[in-house]
Amino acid sequence: MDSLGLFGYSLASAAYFVFALLIFAARNNTTLARWVIVSTLVTVSANAVAAAQIQLGFSLQWAMFADAFKIACWSLLIVLCNTEHRTFKAIVANQYIRKYIGIWSILMCVCWLASTLLNYSYEHIFLLFIVLNLWSLVLLEQLYRSANSQVRWAIWPMVIALACIAIFDFVLYAQATMVDGVDFDFWFSRGYISLIVVPLLLISTRRIRNGSVRIFVSRHVVFYSSMLMIAGIYLLVMSFAGYIINYLGGEWGSVVSIGFLILSGLVLVALLITESLRRKLKVFIAKNFFANKYEYRDEWLNLIEKIETTNAESYYQMATQIMMSKVDAHGGAILKKVTDQRFSIQYQENVTLNESVNQQLVQCSIFCRKQGWIIDIEEYRQNPTVYPELTLDLTLFDSNSIRIIVPIFIGKAFYGMFTLAGKNETKQLNWEDRDLLFAISKQLGNFVSLHEANDKLAESKQFDAFNRMSAFLVHDLKNVQAQLALIGTNAKKHGDNPEFIADVFETVESATERLSKVLSQLRNKQVAQSESLLVDISELINSVVKQRNISLPLVTFENVNNCEMAIDGDTFHSVLNHLIQNAQEATNKQGWVKVELTQQEKHIEIKITDNGCGMSESFINNRLFKPFDTTKGNAGMGIGVFEAKQFIEGIAGLLKVESIEGEGTIFIIDLPINPVYE
Repeated sequence: MDSLGLFGYSLASAAYFVFALLIFAARNNTTLARWVIVSTLVTVSANAVAAAQIQLGFSLQWAMFADAFKIACWSLLIVLCNTEHRTFKAIVANQYIRKYIGIWSILMCVCWLASTLLNYSYEHIFLLFIVLNLWSLVLLEQLYRSANSQVRWAIWPMVIALACIAIFDFVLYAQATMVDGVDFDFWFSRGYISLIVVPLLLISTRRIRNGSVRIFVSRHVVFYSSMLMIAGIYLLVMSFAGYIINYLGGEWGSVVSIGFLILSGLVLVALLITESLRRKLKVFIAKNFFANKYEYRDEWLNLIEKIETTNAESYYQMATQIMMSKVDAHGGAILKKVTDQRFSIQYQENVTLNESVNQQLVQCSIFCRKQGWIIDIEEYRQNPTVYPELTLDLTLFDSNSIRIIVPIFIGKAFYGMFTLAGKNETKQLNWEDRDLLFAISKQLGNFVSLHEANDKLAESKQFDAFNRMSAFLVHDLKNVQAQLALIGTNAKKHGDNPEFIADVFETVESATERLSKVLSQLRNKQVAQSESLLVDISELINSVVKQRNISLPLVTFENVNNCEMAIDGDTFHSVLNHLIQNAQEATNKQGWVKVELTQQEKHIEIKITDNGCGMSESFINNRLFKPFDTTKGNAGMGIGVFEAKQFIEGIAGLLKVESIEGEGTIFIIDLPINPVYE
């Protein structure tokens, strides 16, 4: 057995020496590469001392002493990966490196001094190596956890190599502490373990180009990780097993040791490979043992301040920009659910959402309502299984730079979504980012809902005022009607000029009929009930176009498809008449107005296009659909386009406007053939 151990340590020493020569031949002059050479050469020395101890038979403490320096060198290499210093002086000044060296030196002195004073007892040295190896595992875990996917690919062979050595030694010294002696079957195997992991170290060295890998620990607490908890449980179980062995007797300690070693290996594999376990363990530890990444009191006050001080043209814009600021997004949009299959864009900035994106967002909304999750496109790209039953077209999302989708819930009701656009290197969200975005989304959803309710209340008050105004108008119209009727009654007394009188009568009768109709509409407007009947939309548009063509410019109608749908024909006739009239009034007599009707699956689309004066984006956003705001002076009431929008959205449709000043305007009416009322 001694020869086997001697051969293993000698072979490992030679392998690490060749490894050091390969790194040296690569002529990499970075600090990280130089420290890899130092660590490798110290490992060569540690294995050589262990081999010499077997051959010459001197005290085992010398081999352990060399081994302590080996552990320190590799641990410092791990810490170096978490620093951005590139000079020796700066590295020495680093607080984490100085802390490690200081604590390591104190532990070495105390344990070796205790061993000397207690007649060279090994008990304290065994405890020292339990702490050093556990510390190494903690640093390895923090390095791996804090790395992104690309860096993990580069360092995972090194992590596994160093973790295997540390776990093996941890088990070795834990058992030695329990039975007060080293198991030399384990001790002679250490050289082979060290030899086996050399290829893994070589792979990581080749992957880490120019020694430029830098992974920053996301917490300032350096000496805690899940490895501490696992090691504590391990030691408790081992203590209990040792007690049972001593109580019952027997010689099955070796079997128990091998079982613990296998169990430790399984724990390592689970931590490094099992994604779901890693996520759950990481979130559990972060929630229960670390301070929050965000101070929610500060975040709450910051949100209130932004709501109070942000200059925005609408509350939709304000909500979108606040959400964008939380993830440093360069673009974003807020979408409101119209039906289960349609969304209305309330505001968008530096992002364009077309019909194809709408279909993807429908899938996202179904997933968000079912799971209550935020969708991180980058996380979906790397691991789609995290989002069960969700299939996304990543090319489509990339073309629109969409990176994050945050659902908006008001109470338990699904209101809509924020879509946030970012660069390709946008980092993945962790659980704290998601919690913060959910909290802000909920507050902004309530904020938007409150303002929408205020707007509806304001509109209701305006219509109350309008109704009161209508009552006065009805009274005035009655007086006009009475005067005109009186003229007709007294016409016989002024029949000197029959032709003149005939013209007067014709005018008076026409005016009386018109005023009576207006009076009837004003009286019955509030109580009028709409009735949906099957209407041929093509015939209805033809009727409106024929009526409007008494004025210039003439309107042309292009019918691509015939379509019938259930709708309030009279109201829709009035809506189309008003929109076409607006197009004519915005266009000079030499211009043109065109109406197009097309059918797309279960939707129809009506486009009213003109080459008139057009409208600015600011006018469309702030005034076009605002009731009682008119550009026609006393000739208009300012409620025509508002009523059109209310009617169309009331049957689950959309009214969209595209306009360029000086070039023209397009009104687009999108209606579901079978509207779904919620």
